[in-house]
Amino acid sequence: MGKRVGMEVAIASAEAAALCRFDVAAVYPITPQSHVAEHLSDIVNDGRVDASFMTVESEHSALSAAVGSSATGARTVTATSSQGLLFMSEILPIASAMRLPIVMIIANRAVSGPINIWNDHSDIMPMRDTGWISFFAENGQEVVDMTIQAFRVGEDRRVMLPVNVNMDGFQLTHMVEPIIMPDQEEVDRFLPPYVPYATLHPDKVVSMGTLGMPEIFAEAQKSKNVALVNSIKVVREVWKEWEQQFGRKYEPIQSYMTEDAEIALVTMGSMGETAEIAIDELRREGVKAGLLKIKLWRPFPFDDLKKAVKGIKVLAVTDRACSFGGPGGPVFSEIRSALYDVPKRPKIVNYIIGLGGRDVQVENFMEMVRRAAKGKLSEPYEFYGVRG
Repeated sequence: MGKRVGMEVAIASAEAAALCRFDVAAVYPITPQSHVAEHLSDIVNDGRVDASFMTVESEHSALSAAVGSSATGARTVTATSSQGLLFMSEILPIASAMRLPIVMIIANRAVSGPINIWNDHSDIMPMRDTGWISFFAENGQEVVDMTIQAFRVGEDRRVMLPVNVNMDGFQLTHMVEPIIMPDQEEVDRFLPPYVPYATLHPDKVVSMGTLGMPEIFAEAQKSKNVALVNSIKVVREVWKEWEQQFGRKYEPIQSYMTEDAEIALVTMGSMGETAEIAIDELRREGVKAGLLKIKLWRPFPFDDLKKAVKGIKVLAVTDRACSFGGPGGPVFSEIRSALYDVPKRPKIVNYIIGLGGRDVQVENFMEMVRRAAKGKLSEPYEFYGVRG
């Protein structure tokens, strides 16, 4: 059985990758991801896994190296944050087009400028259309679990896609939390050895990532999209098996106190636990409030969302990133589009919160619910708590 430990979450994510017996780690350190890179290096240096740690000169090189190693059949992990993820952007759609099940741990951090090292989701949101499966963890336990799950999902022959696991920078990465760390035998039962579909090898020559002429390019893009859309079936299966083996339940959209809710908040990432406390306080005041927490961002869980909002009159969606010049934050835009054709859909409003690590407290979430319930927003979205 797994052991309960107190551990920094960034280090725990590297430990989870080690339990998956990765073959190659190619990581360039960047705050607040650096502890992931450093601990992966320590794990390899100490001989705890039979693996290589590739020293690279940039994030672009890190993902390029990960693509190469995964293409040879190696179970591969990388990690990044903020500008580092943007520097990888050229390679992200290549990894998914080549159907390489790389796992990337992302310590979400604001994108400059102005320069900011604290947390929001402005790094991952511009990458939402690169063809990667995308998980969002709420706490350290979910970071560990989702890292292990990511290898299982991505390597499934019905999927064969890269997966990123998002954890909020500093708010999770540098926190020491109680975590049940699975033991090696448990993970070995859950995650079989990786058997790639095709590999680069000099004795059996294949081509990967070659030129796509106009006559086949659209078909290739459609194929990638079909694989990503269909991967939700495998995500559900893997999460169900995880629950059966480890007792911790995961759903694409996790509901809290929504059975009779008239108004619901929507969160992603570590804000969910603070929002839960706000819902508890509102319930004590007699407010029929609930909470929806998005765990699976790509592929987007349309059916789960439609089921989750039944009976809800007002949906207050929180975003931790801007869609500059757009109709609101990216999560808000996605949800409003997903519910466009739903009869009796709730009124949907948007709060853009916590940018650059700005604190959002329990009373702030309570105020958001009250204002949304009273229709106090003059626009579909607002930058909550911003002066001027």
